[in-house]
Amino acid sequence: MSVTIKEAINLIISQKLNLNTQIVPIENALGRVSAQRIEAKIALPTFDNSAMDGYALFSESGEFKEGYSFEVVGKILAGEDKDISLKGFEAVRIMTGAKVPKEAQTVIPQENVEVIGNKIKLLKDIKIDSNIRRRGEDIDEGEIVIERGEEIKGAHIALFASQGITHIEVFSKPRVAVLVSGSELKLHFEELKESQIYNSNTYYLISRAKELGCEVVFVGKSADDLDSIKNLIKHSLKFDLIITSGGVSVGEADYTKRAFNELGFESLFSKVKIRPGKPTTFGKIGDTLVLNLPGNPLAAALNFEIFGRILIHMLRGLEKIHLSFIKIPISKDFKKKKGSDAVIPGNLEEDSFTPLSKFGPGMVNVLNRCNGFVVLSSELSELKEGDFVKFIPIDWTLRSEKFVDFITS
Repeated sequence: MSVTIKEAINLIISQKLNLNTQIVPIENALGRVSAQRIEAKIALPTFDNSAMDGYALFSESGEFKEGYSFEVVGKILAGEDKDISLKGFEAVRIMTGAKVPKEAQTVIPQENVEVIGNKIKLLKDIKIDSNIRRRGEDIDEGEIVIERGEEIKGAHIALFASQGITHIEVFSKPRVAVLVSGSELKLHFEELKESQIYNSNTYYLISRAKELGCEVVFVGKSADDLDSIKNLIKHSLKFDLIITSGGVSVGEADYTKRAFNELGFESLFSKVKIRPGKPTTFGKIGDTLVLNLPGNPLAAALNFEIFGRILIHMLRGLEKIHLSFIKIPISKDFKKKKGSDAVIPGNLEEDSFTPLSKFGPGMVNVLNRCNGFVVLSSELSELKEGDFVKFIPIDWTLRSEKFVDFITS
């Protein structure tokens, strides 16, 4: 069944997943996906405190004008739990982070006063509520610290620590099996013979899946032999996702489809109306999802970036699974053939997108020279310099909770 990109994505996200979770210390939670919604139990700051070394002031009129004088009635250092009350035109010497008296209306920096005996004289006007960090102004009780399905960043770890949280429930890392078939392919440590090539696809897929937060195992390479491929697949069925490269197009020696079918493969789509990478297949055997990618290196990589990323986002438990984009102008005229949606690699450079001048489905050194791509509609035949396109990054990530149409029409 041949489908459009949007139809393929809808079939992928329609899969119901049973995701496992585990409890980890917050020190080990970086990059994981939270499996729980956490609300703050401690307000930050926990008390009104001074943002400056200076003087906390109280005035019955609420005015603090240049020339006003205040009697200093005490001192509060950071960490001290002193209870000093202020009356009209009284001040307390206070340090940064120290708890301000409940009557204090403002804090004036020490450099803006003149000390005269036990009094201070204001050298500048100061507004009410200046330089006081009020209780809960950072985060208050009940505010969200992290949502379920949110990736844990360094800032979250700091928030967890500020709340006294030691452990957090996260989704288990997806377990991904990568396998490859093809007698013409050699692993990078093997010797090449005539008409053979090194297998680069597997290592791209392994590396990217790891970058995206998966536990990845290379289960092996098979020859173009039905039983050999079936054995690799059988060993991969304990994983959450199987990714293959090669053997998905029509040919006498392409046994991958047949091997999967004989093991109960349920196909959800077998071709995508996309260039490059039309023979991309997605389905499942039992609870194990299967993404079969083309053998051409660039075709495999680009289709992984579109479909494989979404699959992995789902398996990680992310709430925002869809690719998003930046709308920017193209830097030069560009032409393409009508008929299929086309993936065009290139670079976001300052405020425009520049397509690579040379790329083909069999090339390896393409994604190494670009930081993203655009997908051009099948109905589109040309773009003029300055026309806007929807740029999808590879080196860095934009995601959306809902599907956004990233195809430039």
